Amino acid sequence: MNFRTTELPGVILVEPDVFRDHRGFFLETYHAGKYAAGGIGAPFVQDNHSRSTKGTLRGLHAQITHPQGKLVRCVEGEIWDVAVDIRRGSPTFGRWFGATLSSENFHQLYVPPGFVHGFCVLSESAQVEYKCTALYQPSDELVIQWNEPAIGIPWPVAEPVLSARDQAGLTLAQAAERLPRFEEAAP
Repeated sequence: MNFRTTELPGVILVEPDVFRDHRGFFLETYHAGKYAAGGIGAPFVQDNHSRSTKGTLRGLHAQITHPQGKLVRCVEGEIWDVAVDIRRGSPTFGRWFGATLSSENFHQLYVPPGFVHGFCVLSESAQVEYKCTALYQPSDELVIQWNEPAIGIPWPVAEPVLSARDQAGLTLAQAAERLPRFEEAAP
C-alpha cells in the first residue's frame, strides 16, 4: 500500500495493493493501523455512497464548525476528485489537488478537515463511497462555487450537471468570514 503525499499538506493519495487472479481481485479498502501509519489517523464515524451520471459535478462542499475529513473512493466508473484548501492564513490557501479515482485503479483520496471537496463523473455513471471523520450537519455546510475563478480548477467537463445547491455556491470572498482558520501544528 502506498500513501502518496501531495503538495497540499494533509491531502493524501492512497494506492492500495490489489491482488488479482482468475477469480477477480481482493484489496483492503481501509485498515486503521496501516492508514494511521500512512498519515490518515482520524477515526471515521459515517460512510456515504452516491451514484451519479456522466457529467455530474458534486461540490465544492465542506463543514465549518464540525469539519469532516473524507476518504473517497470510486467503486464503479471513473471520477475526477478535487480537494481545495480554504483555511484562512494557510500557506496553500486556495490551492487545489485533483486525481482520477476509478474502479480500475482503486485509488483513494483523503481530504482533510479545512478543505472543500468535489468531484465530476467521467464515465457513463459512477458510484462513490467515502468515509467521514464527523457526522453530516446540514446547517453547518458551506458550498463554494465549483468554477470559482480565484481557485481556477480546470474541470474536465464543459457543462456539468449541478444540483440547485451547487449552482448557488459562494465565492471565497463571499464566504470569507465563514472560512476556517489555519492553525500551525505544535512542534
